[in-house]
Amino acid sequence: MGVQIKLPTSRKEDSIIIEGDSAESVSRASERIRAIIDEAVKSPSLDYSHFISLPLAVNPQLVDKLYQFQNSILGFSEINQVNILASGSRKEVEVQYGNETTENVVRPELKVGTDKIEVDMKNIPLVSYPPKMSTQYASEPKSLEASELGIDRSIFIKPKTFHLTVLMLKLWNKELVKAAADVLQSISPKVIDALDSRPVSIRLKGLECMKGSFSKARVLYTPVEEIGGEERLICACQVIIDAFVEAGLVLERDAKHKLKLHATVMNVRHRKRKGKKKYNDYFDARSIADRYGSEDWGEYVIQEAHLSERFAFDQNGYYHCCASIPFPESLQLD
Repeated sequence: MGVQIKLPTSRKEDSIIIEGDSAESVSRASERIRAIIDEAVKSPSLDYSHFISLPLAVNPQLVDKLYQFQNSILGFSEINQVNILASGSRKEVEVQYGNETTENVVRPELKVGTDKIEVDMKNIPLVSYPPKMSTQYASEPKSLEASELGIDRSIFIKPKTFHLTVLMLKLWNKELVKAAADVLQSISPKVIDALDSRPVSIRLKGLECMKGSFSKARVLYTPVEEIGGEERLICACQVIIDAFVEAGLVLERDAKHKLKLHATVMNVRHRKRKGKKKYNDYFDARSIADRYGSEDWGEYVIQEAHLSERFAFDQNGYYHCCASIPFPESLQLD
């Protein structure tokens, strides 16, 4: 093709230089590069760079609850697991613990530029137990710890980034980020209209598993309920989604997804690990579900919508804000 391509020397640059012996060769090279980028953007291998979020971490009391939740799971998961196994007889709990065995994002920047154990039940003496679990089971050296349940701090969502996700985006250069910011700000009046110019509040209660089961969980989240049941928040979110789809900033497959507002608290995708990514990763969340399945996380006013940049954070700990629009403020009571 007779062209030379100069790639950016740093991440702060978002363009490449194409030099050729004719305007036609440069144009053909540019078209080819753009086609490659478009194909890469559509690929699941390229992670999302931005998203539209409804920040929840602006509520200090909720952030505190999330820290307490994480610390309690990491500190007391061993005791919780005992409670799960206690669903059978006390004898069964002792047998299981006495013979327990355990097994032990690439984000490219595209720029243009059993072991089985057999137990002879006949040799196990029948023993009566008091109503409460004996503390000896929680202190057994082989009792399950958080790591043995597949739980570590890295799979918890950082409390200061807690949010609801409206829409995922792949914005691979500054022009697309600016276009997305302009779209969000331009629809502010429509969003306010969808909310009927009134504050909108949500209730977070319970814990649910995204697909799968609690025994092999990949994502745990708390369901979102709009207080009042008017679905004004869903309508406002749909206004945002429709505008971004119309602007051509949403992948075709994402445009077809039905919105399900939820607040993720644990996700194995965030697990920090050495070596190759494990695609069948999961954790045992049964004890967490037993303890927090009916947890009331509280009621909160949605204050704004953000165009958030993933993997980048502002001083307050939340995702870097590229643009935002305010929601109606809380009503003042006389």
